[in-house]
Amino acid sequence: MSQNRRVAADLDELYSEVESLLRRYSPPFSERSGGISGKRDYQLWSEKDVVIEGRKKSEVYFAGVIRQKAYVGFYYMPVYTDPERRDLFSPELLRLLKGKSCFHLKRLGAEMLLEIESALDEGVELYRRRGWV
Repeated sequence: MSQNRRVAADLDELYSEVESLLRRYSPPFSERSGGISGKRDYQLWSEKDVVIEGRKKSEVYFAGVIRQKAYVGFYYMPVYTDPERRDLFSPELLRLLKGKSCFHLKRLGAEMLLEIESALDEGVELYRRRGWV
């Protein structure tokens, strides 16, 4: 990815940038969209029978993006399942982490985009090691 990427100009552009990053991971993940109250959203799921903490699951959420009114939500489940994954993010990006797995993005520069891309790569490897994908 180019270090010279410009900052996303508005929330729609920011959403498109993050969605474009996520689309690179399908496959191995399955895509879903349009399921959240008519909002623009895109999600990646692993559709595989697994057992997590003694519970059988036929799918596991990986990451997603949703266009909200005042921000773009970037959901990254590995930061929830493995809190040490927070080390992948700069303090600037961690300040945008609300709750356990959702980053509230209002602007997106090249550095942040690279961090998200790197975290997605690491997350895919984590899911592979665990046999979730």
